[in-house]
Amino acid sequence: MKVGVVGLGTMGAGIAQVSVTAGHDTAGREVTRELAERGSATIDRYLTRGVEKGRKTPNERAAGLGRLSLTTELADLADCDLVIEAVLEELDLKREVFAELDRVCRPDAVLATNTSALSVAEIAEATKRPERVVGMHFFNPAPVLPLVEIVRAPESSDDAVQTAYDWAEGAGKKPVRCNDTPGFIVNRILIPLLNDCVRVLDEAGVRPEDMDRAMTNGAGWPMGPCALVDLIGVDVHVHASEALHAKLREDRMAPPDRLVRMQAEGLLGRKSGRGFYEY
Repeated sequence: MKVGVVGLGTMGAGIAQVSVTAGHDTAGREVTRELAERGSATIDRYLTRGVEKGRKTPNERAAGLGRLSLTTELADLADCDLVIEAVLEELDLKREVFAELDRVCRPDAVLATNTSALSVAEIAEATKRPERVVGMHFFNPAPVLPLVEIVRAPESSDDAVQTAYDWAEGAGKKPVRCNDTPGFIVNRILIPLLNDCVRVLDEAGVRPEDMDRAMTNGAGWPMGPCALVDLIGVDVHVHASEALHAKLREDRMAPPDRLVRMQAEGLLGRKSGRGFYEY
């Protein structure tokens, strides 16, 4: 199966890495050659680290990189069987990408969005074949975390959903099926829960390290909520919270003031070197 990945940022590069590692010829598209090559370098770095840690052989690394091609043109994805979009989490941008994919891709190609909080149905409306559009929500880092939410929009066909599910399973992931509801499964539960944790920091006068110690040792979380928000990115979490709050109008979905202030101050977590913790 030939796979296209639109967007080679953090998530897109991770998805492309999953694809080439699973043995698929993969075309990665970015808006500029420089960004495309930066995404390729990210994949190379992680595959090389896999060799250094003994998880891959040098030949496997070379073969994976050999399956990756780069382009700045969506038209170069015309012969793909599956295209996974991983551009910025903005509805208008995603709809624009899907309208163009609808124009250039084969009628039987499955078009998937990696959105974490937007409506798959609203994205699919930009196409003339919404039955071929599904959600494939990977989790960061995509090469490491096994879960992929396979999201069925109201017009998604059984075949498109099954194709996405089988591809994810064949790539070594643990896919789950769900319908197109705000936040799908994980974020619908996790985002308000993380927001509650952040609010407790101020309301109960708790330090981030004590919050994380409490939730890892008392609730069995593998990672504390403050460390997790730092990993996700404060800006990413705030954006997802705002999107869910706009859809559901539940107070717990709204981003806490503390996170909004951190975003404004550039304290975004690991990506900026400082969030709740310093990196």
